[in-house]
Amino acid sequence: MNNVDEYIESFSDKRKDLLKQLRQIIKETIPEVEEKISWGVPTYYYHGYLLQIAGNKNHVGFYTTPTTLAYFKDELKDYKTNGKNTMQISLHQEIPTQLIKKMILFRIKKIRSNV
Repeated sequence: MNNVDEYIESFSDKRKDLLKQLRQIIKETIPEVEEKISWGVPTYYYHGYLLQIAGNKNHVGFYTTPTTLAYFKDELKDYKTNGKNTMQISLHQEIPTQLIKKMILFRIKKIRSNV
């Protein structure tokens, strides 16, 4: 894959729709974000690594940081997490738009506090 459009278009099912929604939320929340394919998946940078999204067999992944997952632990109770950096959104779940936005803004705040 050369770019995020190609990556997302490579899916032909619900994963494609969920990835498009996540991408839109990310770009609306932080318009100046840099987007590229890294480690084989869409990766977003804002003064360094911000987050990643990916399509998997039975879910889409939202990859952030352990600190972010810990901070939003209660709000993530309806989603599978790996305890490290991954939130899984199964193909039958809706994207939790407000939660994703809050997680992105939390990451940005952490990044800005370290700049």
